[in-house]
Amino acid sequence: MTATAATARAADPCCLVIFGASGDLTHRLLVPALYNLEVSGLLPEAFALIGVARSESSSDAFRTDLEKSLPRFATRKIDAAAVKKLLGCVAYVQGDPDDRQTYEKIGRELARIERERKTNGNRLFYLATPPAGFAPIGGYLGESGLASEANGAWRRVIVEKPFGTDLASARALNSKLLGVLREDQIFRIDHYLGKETVQNILVLRFANGLFEPIWNRDHIDHVQITVAEALTVGRRGNYYDATGALRDMVPNHLFQLLSLVAMEPPARFAADAVRAGKAELLDAVQLQSRDEALRNAVRAQYTEGTIDNRAVEAYRDTKDVKPDSTTETYVALKLMIDNWRWAGVPFYLRTGKALCAKRTEVAIKFKQAPVAMFRDTPIENLAQNFLVLGIQPNECIGLEFNAKVPGPSIAIGGVGMTFKYEDYFDVAPSTGYETLIYDCMIGDAILYPRADGIEAGWHVVQPFMDAWQDAGGQGLATYRAGSEGPAEAERLLAQDGRRWRAIA
Repeated sequence: MTATAATARAADPCCLVIFGASGDLTHRLLVPALYNLEVSGLLPEAFALIGVARSESSSDAFRTDLEKSLPRFATRKIDAAAVKKLLGCVAYVQGDPDDRQTYEKIGRELARIERERKTNGNRLFYLATPPAGFAPIGGYLGESGLASEANGAWRRVIVEKPFGTDLASARALNSKLLGVLREDQIFRIDHYLGKETVQNILVLRFANGLFEPIWNRDHIDHVQITVAEALTVGRRGNYYDATGALRDMVPNHLFQLLSLVAMEPPARFAADAVRAGKAELLDAVQLQSRDEALRNAVRAQYTEGTIDNRAVEAYRDTKDVKPDSTTETYVALKLMIDNWRWAGVPFYLRTGKALCAKRTEVAIKFKQAPVAMFRDTPIENLAQNFLVLGIQPNECIGLEFNAKVPGPSIAIGGVGMTFKYEDYFDVAPSTGYETLIYDCMIGDAILYPRADGIEAGWHVVQPFMDAWQDAGGQGLATYRAGSEGPAEAERLLAQDGRRWRAIA
């Protein structure tokens, strides 16, 4: 995990090659992240950027496009000198990633840059393309020798999500990439892991003596993980209707949060130990039968509604969505973990589009204390004890507990304490990619999932996917856009005597 900008060293000299450089990801997130690293002094002096895309362009035109888009998407104040320095080392290669000649062009451009910029032969390839391009590009990088390490220079590849669409495709993609690259050269990126609060889960658990002793089945009643979005599918109908909320969010974002919250303490704070712990945790999640998958999950689609006083059309009325689509825009799961620490503790996960608010949080519910001492206080008046890790939109950690209400009689009321990052640390706005790109440049894979962790995650969700495919539209619930979600999700917890925390 990256140190602060004030104490961290600059990354190794290198050339970053972005496949799919004409897309939104490059302009909206990657280049603004590189700019933030430059302003923070974390980019190396010997740095260069090569954009690769099919569209006709030139190095000058690509540089001009980035100069125009950077002020629109930057998270920090624009410094003209920093922009000039960053974009002064930009080049462009026009070519089809499926064409061998493209890699010959890239090789010639790399040779020129490495000679002129003195990047020491270190190369970082970023696959910012649609998922169908991951395996072919990886294969060509291996076949062309561009990713072959020699003379002490490193070669690394960042692969965007989604990493596969099911267990079989994830295994096939891992097999293809591991056929030409070593595991330590592959960095499977999940931008959620670049968020400070997500990284802080490990620090909260393992650097404080007051939490880890009670982080188990003896003290924790259940855990809720929520990734709620107010945004609709929008113009992504074609992609989303073929994907759905489960594939889009659960094996990556939600399972990364789950593994960090529930993993065993690693032997040391190093990439191999942490990644192994996360993979072992996901491997311990109970696999469900078809009937269990249907019973312990809710899938739903949003209908027309209102979000922020704006009328929202139903999902099935969205452009490029099939009028009889059974693709879920909301999913809630109940999972159990088969190990000593978590035996009997349910983990409830939910994510959805077009909900009443944007909120990402992990809420750890502690068991109720014996209340015989306060038998005259109605138990329903007692606050539930939650430790809440807020990730979006507010990065914070909150603790909810009971306290005496001031006055002559014994009355109990729920109170809360909240730690906000902005109150203690001067944290500059970021895109969420800065830490991840920097860590890859210095070879620290602690925030990147490993092949076995990816496959373990797909192994868990595959039964739900299979059960829903067999069921077709049967069992697909609905919820109004702008609501908290479907009533069926409330019943998923109610049958266990629990309830979801409010999203709004």
